[in-house]
Amino acid sequence: MTFELTASLPSRNFEMSLRLSDGETVAILGPNGAGKSTLLAMIAGLLRPDSGWARIGDRQLFNLDGGTHRWSAPHVRGTALLAQEALLFPHLTVLDNVAFGPRSKGASKPAARETARLWLTEVDALHLESRKPAELSGGQAQRVAVARALAADPELLLLDEPMSALDIHAAPLLRRVLKRVLAGRKAIIITHDVLDAYMLADRVIVMENGRISEQGHTRQVLERPRSHFAAGLAGLNLVSGSITGQGITTPDGRLFAGQHDPEWSPAPGQAGVAAFPPSAVSVFLGDVHGSPRNSFPVTIRDLEPHGDQIRVKATAPGLGERSTLSADITPAASADLGLAPGMDVRFVVKSALVSIYPA
Repeated sequence: MTFELTASLPSRNFEMSLRLSDGETVAILGPNGAGKSTLLAMIAGLLRPDSGWARIGDRQLFNLDGGTHRWSAPHVRGTALLAQEALLFPHLTVLDNVAFGPRSKGASKPAARETARLWLTEVDALHLESRKPAELSGGQAQRVAVARALAADPELLLLDEPMSALDIHAAPLLRRVLKRVLAGRKAIIITHDVLDAYMLADRVIVMENGRISEQGHTRQVLERPRSHFAAGLAGLNLVSGSITGQGITTPDGRLFAGQHDPEWSPAPGQAGVAAFPPSAVSVFLGDVHGSPRNSFPVTIRDLEPHGDQIRVKATAPGLGERSTLSADITPAASADLGLAPGMDVRFVVKSALVSIYPA
């Protein structure tokens, strides 16, 4: 069964149309305030939009259009929401927490506990069945919360940054659990972690300002991003402009040279983007000459440690919708150049290292 939603909430600058195929997991990415949690709250029945409708197969979750005011209660929607915190019932054991969903649907206590044990086994937490939530670590509690959500047999699972409250040891384990249990299941997962999207999602939707700014298959979006937010997640610089035979023309009229996708025949003047990694950028105090290069003035904004290198973040006026770009250089190079915030330098990147594709 497919899931479909069209909803609008002008007071939050929110307007969304979304469709999930049966067995599809979609990752929702976007900056804080983009409307990601608003979307999940609407689907779960915790927030009412001003207009729109949603359904799972033939089951209508809500319909607020055309004078109709149908609004299903959260517990009859066939959805389950897994939040950033586990929110387990503190007075119940782990087993009875997970059995709560089946019991609420009318299952007998023995049958509900049998279902609970099956799901606790699935998330590698059966050995915790007799504990109370206060006796669990954060990672253990979140795995139990996954089991509790799935024991209710939801038609659509909603996950709101399930790894965000976990430490670096617990998060990978939960990610592996989710990869296993989400296989073939309809799910929407909100995340800020590109690894979650790569490992768990069939498709990615990027939200900005309450609307979809980009969507597509996970690898396509993260390897060839068209939005600046997705480019930042993927660790790429993005320069927007109009397509030319040699690359793109930036908004201030400069040529930004690069390599076109050989499988794509662009129309001159078509909107396009130039993408390149920070590792491809060199930093100079003055202009340089030689092989085909893109050289442009920037003002250093920040210097940050980035692994064993220094990430130089700079503003580059005229290079597209957003003018923040990054370069990765060695600490020795940074010291030799005497780099500091506020300095005017030049970023240089060879055209052979720049990929051009349609926006």
